[in-house]
Amino acid sequence: MLDVVSLRVSFAVVAVTLLALFYFVAYRSTRSAYAGWWCVALGAFLAGSGLYLLDGTSQQWWGNPLGNVCIVGGAASVWAGARAVSGLRVGWLLVAASLVVLLVASALDHPGRNDWSGGPFFLGLMTTYLALAATELHRAWRRLPAPGPRARVYRPILRSLTLMCTGVAVFYLARFVAFLAVGQDGRLFDVFLGSQVTTLVTTVMLATVSFSMTALSYADDTIDLRARATRDGLTGLLNRDELMQQLSQRWRAHRRRAVHGVVVMADLDHFKRVNDVHGHAAGDFALQMFAAACRSALGPGDLAGRVGGEEFVLYLDQADLDEARAAVEQVGSMLQRGTLPDGTVLPTVSYGLTVARRGDDPDVAIGRADRALYVAKSEGRDRVAVAEDDERAPADPRPPTIAP
Repeated sequence: MLDVVSLRVSFAVVAVTLLALFYFVAYRSTRSAYAGWWCVALGAFLAGSGLYLLDGTSQQWWGNPLGNVCIVGGAASVWAGARAVSGLRVGWLLVAASLVVLLVASALDHPGRNDWSGGPFFLGLMTTYLALAATELHRAWRRLPAPGPRARVYRPILRSLTLMCTGVAVFYLARFVAFLAVGQDGRLFDVFLGSQVTTLVTTVMLATVSFSMTALSYADDTIDLRARATRDGLTGLLNRDELMQQLSQRWRAHRRRAVHGVVVMADLDHFKRVNDVHGHAAGDFALQMFAAACRSALGPGDLAGRVGGEEFVLYLDQADLDEARAAVEQVGSMLQRGTLPDGTVLPTVSYGLTVARRGDDPDVAIGRADRALYVAKSEGRDRVAVAEDDERAPADPRPPTIAP
Protein backbone atom coordinates (compact mmCIF):
# COMPACT_ATOMS: atom_id res chain seq x y z
CA MET A 1 0.00 0.00 0.00
CA LEU A 2 1.20 3.53 -0.73
CA ASP A 3 2.54 5.54 2.17
CA VAL A 4 0.42 8.28 3.68
CA VAL A 5 2.64 11.13 2.45
CA SER A 6 2.42 10.01 -1.19
CA LEU A 7 -1.35 9.66 -0.94
CA ARG A 8 -1.74 13.10 0.62
CA VAL A 9 0.40 14.69 -2.08
CA SER A 10 -1.73 12.96 -4.73
CA PHE A 11 -4.86 14.12 -2.92
CA ALA A 12 -3.56 17.69 -2.90
CA VAL A 13 -2.88 17.56 -6.65
CA VAL A 14 -6.39 16.23 -7.30
CA ALA A 15 -7.92 18.88 -5.02
CA VAL A 16 -6.03 21.71 -6.74
CA THR A 17 -7.07 20.44 -10.16
CA LEU A 18 -10.73 20.04 -9.17
CA LEU A 19 -10.80 23.45 -7.49
CA ALA A 20 -9.41 25.20 -10.56
CA LEU A 21 -11.68 23.35 -12.98
CA PHE A 22 -14.79 23.72 -10.85
CA TYR A 23 -14.21 27.42 -10.19
CA PHE A 24 -13.68 28.36 -13.84
CA VAL A 25 -16.15 25.91 -15.41
CA ALA A 26 -19.03 25.87 -12.92
CA TYR A 27 -18.89 28.62 -10.33
CA ARG A 28 -17.95 31.57 -12.56
CA SER A 29 -20.80 30.79 -14.97
CA THR A 30 -23.56 30.46 -12.35
CA ARG A 31 -22.32 32.22 -9.19
CA SER A 32 -24.69 29.90 -7.33
CA ALA A 33 -24.37 29.63 -3.55
CA TYR A 34 -23.93 25.85 -3.54
CA ALA A 35 -21.13 26.06 -6.13
CA GLY A 36 -19.43 28.74 -4.03
CA TRP A 37 -19.58 26.58 -0.92
CA TRP A 38 -18.15 23.61 -2.81
CA CYS A 39 -15.21 25.82 -3.87
CA VAL A 40 -14.71 26.68 -0.18
CA ALA A 41 -14.89 22.97 0.72
CA LEU A 42 -12.27 22.05 -1.90
CA GLY A 43 -10.00 24.83 -0.65
CA ALA A 44 -10.41 23.71 2.97
CA PHE A 45 -9.68 20.06 2.14
CA LEU A 46 -6.63 21.17 0.16
CA ALA A 47 -5.36 23.31 3.05
CA GLY A 48 -5.93 20.50 5.55
CA SER A 49 -4.08 17.99 3.38
CA GLY A 50 -1.18 20.39 3.03
CA LEU A 51 -0.99 20.94 6.80
CA TYR A 52 -0.99 17.19 7.44
CA LEU A 53 2.20 16.97 5.38
CA LEU A 54 3.89 18.64 8.36
CA ASP A 55 3.28 15.51 10.45
CA GLY A 56 6.61 14.03 11.47
CA THR A 57 8.35 17.39 11.34
CA SER A 58 9.09 19.96 14.01
CA GLN A 59 6.04 21.93 12.85
CA GLN A 60 3.56 19.16 13.56
CA TRP A 61 2.53 20.75 16.87
CA TRP A 62 0.61 23.50 15.07
CA GLY A 63 0.08 21.93 11.63
CA ASN A 64 -1.88 18.94 12.90
CA PRO A 65 -4.53 20.87 14.91
CA LEU A 66 -5.02 23.40 12.11
CA GLY A 67 -5.25 20.55 9.60
CA ASN A 68 -8.08 19.04 11.66
CA VAL A 69 -9.89 22.38 11.69
CA CYS A 70 -9.51 22.82 7.90
CA ILE A 71 -10.80 19.31 7.10
CA VAL A 72 -13.81 19.67 9.41
CA GLY A 73 -14.39 23.17 8.02
CA GLY A 74 -14.49 21.57 4.56
CA ALA A 75 -17.13 19.10 5.74
CA ALA A 76 -19.14 21.98 7.24
CA SER A 77 -18.90 23.75 3.86
CA VAL A 78 -20.28 20.63 2.17
CA TRP A 79 -23.24 20.88 4.57
CA ALA A 80 -23.62 24.59 3.76
CA GLY A 81 -23.60 23.79 0.04
CA ALA A 82 -26.23 21.08 0.54
CA ARG A 83 -28.50 23.56 2.34
CA ALA A 84 -27.85 26.17 -0.36
CA VAL A 85 -29.35 23.82 -2.96
CA SER A 86 -32.69 24.50 -1.23
CA GLY A 87 -31.93 28.19 -0.67
CA LEU A 88 -31.20 27.68 3.06
CA ARG A 89 -28.35 28.95 5.20
CA VAL A 90 -26.19 27.48 7.94
CA GLY A 91 -25.90 28.76 11.50
CA TRP A 92 -22.20 29.58 11.39
CA LEU A 93 -21.99 30.56 15.05
CA LEU A 94 -22.54 26.92 16.01
CA VAL A 95 -20.07 25.75 13.34
CA ALA A 96 -17.44 28.22 14.57
CA ALA A 97 -17.96 27.02 18.14
CA SER A 98 -17.43 23.40 17.09
CA LEU A 99 -14.22 24.32 15.26
CA VAL A 100 -12.91 26.18 18.31
CA VAL A 101 -13.65 23.14 20.51
CA LEU A 102 -11.84 20.90 18.01
CA LEU A 103 -8.83 23.24 17.90
CA VAL A 104 -8.58 23.34 21.71
CA ALA A 105 -9.03 19.56 22.02
CA SER A 106 -6.34 18.95 19.40
CA ALA A 107 -3.96 21.46 20.99
CA LEU A 108 -4.32 19.75 24.41
CA ASP A 109 -3.78 16.24 22.99
CA HIS A 110 0.01 16.44 22.49
CA PRO A 111 -0.13 17.46 18.81
CA GLY A 112 3.66 17.59 18.50
CA ARG A 113 3.97 13.81 18.76
CA ASN A 114 0.40 12.59 18.28
CA ASP A 115 -0.77 12.39 14.67
CA TRP A 116 -4.31 11.84 15.97
CA SER A 117 -4.57 14.78 18.32
CA GLY A 118 -8.23 15.46 19.09
CA GLY A 119 -9.17 12.28 17.18
CA PRO A 120 -12.61 11.63 18.76
CA PHE A 121 -13.71 15.23 18.25
CA PHE A 122 -12.40 15.26 14.67
CA LEU A 123 -14.12 12.00 13.68
CA GLY A 124 -17.33 12.89 15.50
CA LEU A 125 -17.62 16.28 13.78
CA MET A 126 -16.81 14.83 10.36
CA THR A 127 -19.53 12.23 10.82
CA THR A 128 -22.02 14.87 11.97
CA TYR A 129 -21.46 17.38 9.17
CA LEU A 130 -21.42 14.78 6.40
CA ALA A 131 -24.60 13.19 7.80
CA LEU A 132 -26.23 16.63 7.92
CA ALA A 133 -25.21 17.22 4.29
CA ALA A 134 -26.71 13.88 3.24
CA THR A 135 -29.93 14.72 5.11
CA GLU A 136 -30.25 18.14 3.44
CA LEU A 137 -29.63 16.69 -0.01
CA HIS A 138 -32.25 14.00 0.62
CA ARG A 139 -34.75 16.69 1.67
CA ALA A 140 -33.96 18.75 -1.43
CA TRP A 141 -34.53 15.66 -3.54
CA ARG A 142 -37.85 14.92 -1.84
CA ARG A 143 -38.99 18.56 -2.07
CA LEU A 144 -38.69 18.68 -5.84
CA PRO A 145 -42.02 19.49 -7.53
CA ALA A 146 -44.13 16.99 -9.41
CA PRO A 147 -42.54 15.49 -12.55
CA GLY A 148 -41.38 18.24 -14.83
CA PRO A 149 -38.22 19.56 -16.53
CA ARG A 150 -36.60 20.62 -13.26
CA ALA A 151 -37.40 17.38 -11.45
CA ARG A 152 -36.16 15.23 -14.33
CA VAL A 153 -32.80 17.01 -14.34
CA TYR A 154 -32.31 17.46 -10.59
CA ARG A 155 -33.45 14.09 -9.21
CA PRO A 156 -30.58 11.89 -10.49
CA ILE A 157 -27.97 14.50 -9.57
CA LEU A 158 -29.29 15.02 -6.04
CA ARG A 159 -29.69 11.26 -5.62
CA SER A 160 -26.02 10.64 -6.47
CA LEU A 161 -24.91 13.44 -4.12
CA THR A 162 -27.08 12.03 -1.34
CA LEU A 163 -25.68 8.52 -1.77
CA MET A 164 -22.10 9.77 -1.84
CA CYS A 165 -22.45 11.91 1.30
CA THR A 166 -24.30 9.10 3.06
CA GLY A 167 -21.57 6.60 2.19
CA VAL A 168 -18.75 8.86 3.41
CA ALA A 169 -20.71 9.71 6.58
CA VAL A 170 -21.14 5.99 7.31
CA PHE A 171 -17.42 5.49 6.68
CA TYR A 172 -16.52 8.21 9.18
CA LEU A 173 -18.99 6.79 11.68
CA ALA A 174 -17.21 3.43 11.39
CA ARG A 175 -13.88 5.22 11.94
CA PHE A 176 -15.28 7.00 14.99
CA VAL A 177 -16.56 3.76 16.56
CA ALA A 178 -13.37 1.85 15.75
CA PHE A 179 -11.20 4.67 17.12
CA LEU A 180 -13.06 4.58 20.44
CA ALA A 181 -13.07 0.77 20.53
CA VAL A 182 -9.48 -0.16 19.56
CA GLY A 183 -7.62 3.15 19.36
CA GLN A 184 -5.51 4.60 16.59
CA ASP A 185 -2.95 1.79 16.78
CA GLY A 186 -5.47 -1.06 16.61
CA ARG A 187 -5.19 -3.27 13.51
CA LEU A 188 -8.88 -2.81 12.61
CA PHE A 189 -8.53 0.95 12.61
CA ASP A 190 -5.06 1.22 11.07
CA VAL A 191 -5.53 -1.24 8.19
CA PHE A 192 -9.16 -0.77 7.20
CA LEU A 193 -10.01 2.73 8.43
CA GLY A 194 -6.67 4.52 8.67
CA SER A 195 -5.28 7.52 6.84
CA GLN A 196 -4.41 5.64 3.63
CA VAL A 197 -7.92 4.32 3.07
CA THR A 198 -9.45 7.63 4.14
CA THR A 199 -7.37 9.61 1.66
CA LEU A 200 -8.50 7.32 -1.17
CA VAL A 201 -12.16 7.53 -0.08
CA THR A 202 -11.99 11.33 0.19
CA THR A 203 -10.37 11.61 -3.25
CA VAL A 204 -13.22 9.62 -4.78
CA MET A 205 -15.73 11.79 -2.90
CA LEU A 206 -14.17 15.01 -4.21
CA ALA A 207 -14.20 13.78 -7.79
CA THR A 208 -17.78 12.50 -7.60
CA VAL A 209 -19.21 15.55 -5.85
CA SER A 210 -17.34 17.94 -8.16
CA PHE A 211 -18.77 16.15 -11.20
CA SER A 212 -22.29 16.20 -9.71
CA MET A 213 -22.03 19.86 -8.70
CA THR A 214 -20.86 20.75 -12.20
CA ALA A 215 -23.84 18.85 -13.63
CA LEU A 216 -26.13 20.72 -11.22
CA SER A 217 -24.68 24.07 -12.32
CA TYR A 218 -25.08 23.09 -15.97
CA ALA A 219 -28.68 22.06 -15.27
CA ASP A 220 -29.35 25.49 -13.71
CA ASP A 221 -27.99 27.19 -16.83
CA THR A 222 -30.04 24.94 -19.10
CA ILE A 223 -33.27 25.49 -17.17
CA ASP A 224 -32.66 29.25 -17.06
CA LEU A 225 -32.05 29.38 -20.82
CA ARG A 226 -35.19 27.32 -21.47
CA ALA A 227 -37.20 29.64 -19.24
CA ARG A 228 -35.95 32.65 -21.19
CA ALA A 229 -36.82 30.95 -24.48
CA THR A 230 -40.32 29.87 -23.43
CA ARG A 231 -41.48 32.66 -21.12
CA ASP A 232 -42.64 36.18 -21.74
CA GLY A 233 -39.97 38.45 -20.33
CA LEU A 234 -42.38 40.96 -18.77
CA THR A 235 -45.09 38.78 -17.21
CA GLY A 236 -43.33 35.45 -16.75
CA LEU A 237 -46.22 33.66 -18.48
CA LEU A 238 -45.70 31.33 -21.43
CA ASN A 239 -44.91 33.02 -24.72
CA ARG A 240 -47.10 32.31 -27.74
CA ASP A 241 -44.96 29.55 -29.30
CA GLU A 242 -44.57 27.64 -26.04
CA LEU A 243 -48.25 28.04 -25.21
CA MET A 244 -49.31 26.57 -28.55
CA GLN A 245 -46.84 23.71 -28.19
CA GLN A 246 -48.07 22.83 -24.71
CA LEU A 247 -51.69 23.12 -25.80
CA SER A 248 -51.06 20.65 -28.63
CA GLN A 249 -49.32 18.24 -26.27
CA ARG A 250 -52.06 18.52 -23.67
CA TRP A 251 -54.83 18.00 -26.23
CA ARG A 252 -53.12 14.96 -27.71
CA ALA A 253 -53.03 13.46 -24.22
CA HIS A 254 -56.80 14.14 -23.91
CA ARG A 255 -57.69 12.92 -27.41
CA ARG A 256 -60.11 10.29 -26.02
CA ARG A 257 -62.12 12.84 -24.05
CA ALA A 258 -65.22 14.39 -25.61
CA VAL A 259 -64.58 17.65 -23.72
CA HIS A 260 -61.19 18.32 -22.15
CA GLY A 261 -61.14 21.93 -20.97
CA VAL A 262 -61.98 25.58 -21.57
CA VAL A 263 -59.97 28.11 -23.59
CA VAL A 264 -60.16 31.73 -22.44
CA MET A 265 -59.11 34.77 -24.47
CA ALA A 266 -58.52 37.79 -22.21
CA ASP A 267 -57.87 41.43 -23.10
CA LEU A 268 -57.21 44.36 -20.75
CA ASP A 269 -59.79 47.07 -21.41
CA HIS A 270 -58.67 50.54 -22.61
CA PHE A 271 -55.04 49.49 -22.21
CA LYS A 272 -53.79 52.14 -24.66
CA ARG A 273 -55.32 54.79 -22.43
CA VAL A 274 -53.32 53.44 -19.46
CA ASN A 275 -50.09 53.83 -21.45
CA ASP A 276 -51.03 57.27 -22.78
CA VAL A 277 -52.22 58.74 -19.46
CA HIS A 278 -50.05 56.97 -16.89
CA GLY A 279 -47.01 55.96 -18.93
CA HIS A 280 -45.66 52.68 -20.24
CA ALA A 281 -44.27 51.71 -16.83
CA ALA A 282 -47.83 51.77 -15.47
CA GLY A 283 -48.97 49.67 -18.42
CA ASP A 284 -46.23 47.11 -17.73
CA PHE A 285 -47.27 47.06 -14.08
CA ALA A 286 -50.90 46.36 -15.05
CA LEU A 287 -49.82 43.44 -17.25
CA GLN A 288 -47.71 42.01 -14.44
CA MET A 289 -50.57 42.33 -11.96
CA PHE A 290 -52.90 40.51 -14.34
CA ALA A 291 -50.33 37.73 -14.81
CA ALA A 292 -49.91 37.40 -11.03
CA ALA A 293 -53.69 37.16 -10.60
CA CYS A 294 -53.83 34.42 -13.24
CA ARG A 295 -51.12 32.42 -11.49
CA SER A 296 -53.07 32.65 -8.22
CA ALA A 297 -56.46 31.76 -9.72
CA LEU A 298 -55.47 28.93 -12.06
CA GLY A 299 -54.75 25.37 -11.02
CA PRO A 300 -51.40 23.54 -11.33
CA GLY A 301 -52.50 21.82 -14.54
CA ASP A 302 -53.77 24.98 -16.25
CA LEU A 303 -51.86 27.10 -18.77
CA ALA A 304 -51.52 30.87 -19.19
CA GLY A 305 -49.71 32.70 -21.96
CA ARG A 306 -49.30 36.19 -23.36
CA VAL A 307 -50.06 36.18 -27.09
CA GLY A 308 -50.06 39.92 -27.81
CA GLY A 309 -49.55 43.32 -26.20
CA GLU A 310 -52.45 43.13 -23.74
CA GLU A 311 -53.96 39.85 -24.97
CA PHE A 312 -53.69 36.59 -23.06
CA VAL A 313 -54.83 33.00 -23.58
CA LEU A 314 -55.73 30.80 -20.61
CA TYR A 315 -56.45 27.08 -20.75
CA LEU A 316 -58.30 25.49 -17.84
CA ASP A 317 -57.53 21.80 -18.09
CA GLN A 318 -60.52 19.43 -17.69
CA ALA A 319 -62.73 22.32 -16.54
CA ASP A 320 -66.26 23.28 -17.58
CA LEU A 321 -67.71 26.71 -18.36
CA ASP A 322 -68.90 27.32 -14.79
CA GLU A 323 -65.44 26.61 -13.39
CA ALA A 324 -63.88 28.85 -16.03
CA ARG A 325 -66.27 31.69 -15.16
CA ALA A 326 -65.40 31.29 -11.48
CA ALA A 327 -61.68 31.43 -12.27
CA VAL A 328 -61.87 34.62 -14.36
CA GLU A 329 -64.14 36.23 -11.75
CA GLN A 330 -61.47 35.48 -9.17
CA VAL A 331 -58.87 37.13 -11.40
CA GLY A 332 -61.15 40.17 -11.75
CA SER A 333 -61.70 40.47 -8.00
CA MET A 334 -57.93 40.36 -7.40
CA LEU A 335 -57.41 43.18 -9.90
CA GLN A 336 -60.18 45.27 -8.31
CA ARG A 337 -58.27 45.20 -5.03
CA GLY A 338 -55.08 46.49 -6.67
CA THR A 339 -54.04 49.88 -8.02
CA LEU A 340 -51.44 51.36 -10.34
CA PRO A 341 -48.36 52.92 -8.71
CA ASP A 342 -50.06 56.35 -8.68
CA GLY A 343 -53.13 54.94 -6.89
CA THR A 344 -55.36 54.69 -9.97
CA VAL A 345 -57.47 51.56 -10.21
CA LEU A 346 -56.24 48.82 -12.51
CA PRO A 347 -57.98 48.38 -15.88
CA THR A 348 -60.83 45.91 -16.18
CA VAL A 349 -60.62 42.80 -18.35
CA SER A 350 -62.90 41.29 -21.00
CA TYR A 351 -63.02 37.53 -21.56
CA GLY A 352 -64.09 35.19 -24.33
CA LEU A 353 -64.67 31.53 -23.42
CA THR A 354 -65.02 28.37 -25.48
CA VAL A 355 -65.12 24.68 -24.68
CA ALA A 356 -62.24 22.60 -26.09
CA ARG A 357 -63.64 19.42 -27.61
CA ARG A 358 -62.22 16.26 -29.09
CA GLY A 359 -60.91 16.93 -32.59
CA ASP A 360 -60.38 20.63 -31.96
CA ASP A 361 -57.26 22.32 -33.23
CA PRO A 362 -55.77 24.86 -30.76
CA ASP A 363 -55.86 27.63 -33.38
CA VAL A 364 -59.52 26.93 -34.12
CA ALA A 365 -60.50 26.91 -30.43
CA ILE A 366 -58.58 30.13 -29.77
CA GLY A 367 -60.33 31.66 -32.78
CA ARG A 368 -63.73 30.84 -31.22
CA ALA A 369 -62.62 32.34 -27.91
CA ASP A 370 -61.36 35.43 -29.74
CA ARG A 371 -64.74 35.91 -31.41
CA ALA A 372 -66.44 35.61 -28.03
CA LEU A 373 -63.99 38.19 -26.66
CA TYR A 374 -65.00 40.58 -29.44
CA VAL A 375 -68.63 40.16 -28.36
CA ALA A 376 -67.72 40.92 -24.73
CA LYS A 377 -65.93 44.11 -25.78
CA SER A 378 -68.67 45.21 -28.14
CA GLU A 379 -71.26 44.81 -25.37
CA GLY A 380 -69.45 47.20 -23.05
CA ARG A 381 -66.27 45.42 -21.85
CA ASP A 382 -65.54 44.16 -18.33
CA ARG A 383 -67.59 41.03 -18.90
CA VAL A 384 -67.47 37.37 -19.96
CA ALA A 385 -68.89 36.08 -23.25
CA VAL A 386 -69.14 32.47 -24.36
CA ALA A 387 -68.60 31.32 -27.96
CA GLU A 388 -71.79 30.82 -29.93
CA ASP A 389 -70.89 27.16 -30.49
CA ASP A 390 -71.19 26.66 -26.71
CA GLU A 391 -74.10 28.99 -25.91
CA ARG A 392 -76.38 30.99 -28.17
CA ALA A 393 -74.47 34.20 -29.04
CA PRO A 394 -74.59 36.94 -31.68
CA ALA A 395 -73.15 36.22 -35.10
CA ASP A 396 -69.44 36.77 -35.56
CA PRO A 397 -68.81 40.22 -37.04
CA ARG A 398 -65.11 39.73 -37.75
CA PRO A 399 -62.63 36.96 -38.54
CA PRO A 400 -60.54 35.50 -35.68
CA THR A 401 -57.13 37.08 -35.14
CA ILE A 402 -54.24 36.46 -32.79
CA ALA A 403 -51.47 38.96 -32.30
CA PRO A 404 -48.17 37.47 -33.41
